[in-house]
Amino acid sequence: MHKNLKQVGQMIFGRGAFSQLDAILADNRQGTAPMVFLVDHAFQARPEFVARIPVRGRDRIIFVDTSNEPKTGDVDSLRDRIRAELGKVSGLVGVGGGSTMDLAKAVALMLTNPGSSQDYQGWDLVQVPGVFKAGVPTLSGTGAEVSRTAVLIGPTKKLGLNSDYTPFDQVLLDPDLIAGAPERQRFFTGMDCYIHNVESLQGRAMNSFARAHAEKSLDLCREVFLLRDHWDGESDEKLMMASWMGGMSIAYSQVGAAHALSYGLGYVLGTHHGEGNAIAMTVLEEFYPEGVRDFRRMVEKAGVEIPQGVAAGLPPQKLDKMVEVSLGMAPLWHNVLGDDWKRVMTPARVRALYERM
Repeated sequence: MHKNLKQVGQMIFGRGAFSQLDAILADNRQGTAPMVFLVDHAFQARPEFVARIPVRGRDRIIFVDTSNEPKTGDVDSLRDRIRAELGKVSGLVGVGGGSTMDLAKAVALMLTNPGSSQDYQGWDLVQVPGVFKAGVPTLSGTGAEVSRTAVLIGPTKKLGLNSDYTPFDQVLLDPDLIAGAPERQRFFTGMDCYIHNVESLQGRAMNSFARAHAEKSLDLCREVFLLRDHWDGESDEKLMMASWMGGMSIAYSQVGAAHALSYGLGYVLGTHHGEGNAIAMTVLEEFYPEGVRDFRRMVEKAGVEIPQGVAAGLPPQKLDKMVEVSLGMAPLWHNVLGDDWKRVMTPARVRALYERM
């Protein structure tokens, strides 16, 4: 059976597009009910940008700490705070990187669905549409602005809220917003996009729709990270579109081994998603030989150091948990190895991969 793909409702792209956010939100306001802006805490140091956020009436800006991967507890706390302080809201706007995008999507869903966000970690468990939600990415690469998931760390697992109700209703892509992002952070976020494409193109879930998006996204990643001599405005535009198309590719296919291993790193060690993917990629030559080759060239050209020895000295129970979380990503391993993946990708084999990192 073919997937009936739910996509972002509306998207606007272009330099200076951020200035149109006020008009876009005006069409989605419900009387005097406020809009809530979830903004990456890094922008607290940039008051000139915060002043551009179109706050009206009872609107509220809430700075969210993205030092660590978002947790189900963070989502539930934000939902409770919004309900207690503001009551009914017109919607949520996420402004920041992939973690902020995922928080905004998840909180918007939890404002209308009962229970805890951990109850919805999985596939198609969300049953009620969330409030209006818009995404304004200020980093490019995760594809969170276009995906149907909001990845969260829960009490027992790291897993997304994957559903047709998760995608944003509105996304605003303004390449000017990427300017000034820390180079290391920009690199690892971009590698998330590159690795998405490598995994999807090599996976069993590949199809013509996903291939068309992944191949162009991969070309743009190579232009940005292999062919450019310096970062410029054109690089921002290319990476922003690479992120969008990479996210579209995996929306109709699937990621693979690097992401499955990264989930274990994120859950146990708190490793940020893009960096976790990069760490995992260093040991995956047998799965993605050409992808790893170009990845190493990108790392060398950028002059970025990939953390090593991250699993060294870990207590056995923590390493066991990393293996458990990784093997819990069944659709990802199936995409890599097919129906027989459980026989091929044993706990001992996953453990050996972690021990090489």
